[in-house]
Amino acid sequence: MFNLPIEGPQLFILEFGDIVDYFSMYTTVLFLFALIFTILVIISLPERQTDIAFGGDAYYTKEIEFNALRFQRFMAIACGLATMGGVVSGDVFNFVLFTSMVGITNIGIVASSRSNHVLNNAFQYGIVAMVATLPLFGGAAIILATTGTLSIWELAGTAIAVPLIAKAFLVLGVMGEGMAPFYVGKAEITRASGAPYVLMIHVSSLLMFLRVIEIVITM
Repeated sequence: MFNLPIEGPQLFILEFGDIVDYFSMYTTVLFLFALIFTILVIISLPERQTDIAFGGDAYYTKEIEFNALRFQRFMAIACGLATMGGVVSGDVFNFVLFTSMVGITNIGIVASSRSNHVLNNAFQYGIVAMVATLPLFGGAAIILATTGTLSIWELAGTAIAVPLIAKAFLVLGVMGEGMAPFYVGKAEITRASGAPYVLMIHVSSLLMFLRVIEIVITM
């Protein structure tokens, strides 16, 4: 076991060949939060969406069939799995890959809607996510080129200096993939039927943003 400046002592290390995940107090909390919400997505039924006509007292409730949101539910589960992988990753490159998967699944969750307004926002969201891959992977590439490693354990050592531009690229990339931290504005931009599935967008964005901030501080 070893200590990292921010996370403290490591509780458990899980190795899959070159892929090494680790659980500290910090990453375990993030992992459990993502796990619990993923389980809720698996067992929950779609919401009954209520529309209100402004300027009057008219309102009506939409009955949403479970089969109509099967793809959205699948993407939400995949997003939860990618989030769990990202928050415990011990390698910067693997973290970047999981973050990209979170961005892709978030687009899939929004794009599964049949509303033209929501689909238009999903298209714009997709453009932002695609552009964000450049600084995201660019930050990992700069770290590898300047330090010779992508292991967070080794980068946590004081002898290895990570360029500030690389850290900035990582944060910018995560913000673009999850549109973090614009959670309030995003709640209405991506409003569509299917909660709690659409809520996975906000949960994954928050957890990945918290994780990248910890990684940047640790390095």
